[in-house]
Amino acid sequence: MAKKYALVLSAVVVLIITVGFSATGAANQSLACSTYNNGVVDKTQCELFVVKIAFKNTGKAEGNWSVNIAFEGEAWSWSGTPQTLTLKPENAKTLVWNGSVPCNATVDSVVRLIVYYDNSFKPLDWWIHVVPGAELTITSSTVE
Repeated sequence: MAKKYALVLSAVVVLIITVGFSATGAANQSLACSTYNNGVVDKTQCELFVVKIAFKNTGKAEGNWSVNIAFEGEAWSWSGTPQTLTLKPENAKTLVWNGSVPCNATVDSVVRLIVYYDNSFKPLDWWIHVVPGAELTITSSTVE
């Protein structure tokens, strides 16, 4: 029983250390990001969108990151322009990307927002759902 306990405890310690090293860089830098709201946004083909993401340096040293975003899915994808982010410890900044749904995007397709920074990426809880641009409405009718 003592051997099993020691084995489990060792595995937990290794896991904690591994997660700790992967969350912070060699210079003790860590970057956290948050989004405004979460969910699915309906857009038509060719429609514009704006992505705003707040970042914070949660490490103990000034950090520099190359940050970019992409919407990725099976039917289509879109990639932003990389931006350089420099933050002192505990400082925050919001980055903004402007884009548009491709005009040839498949109606009823869905893509997910992914944030890329340095050699890492993080899928966020944002999706663009492509909806039809045309809507038919009956404006009047008669029966005689």
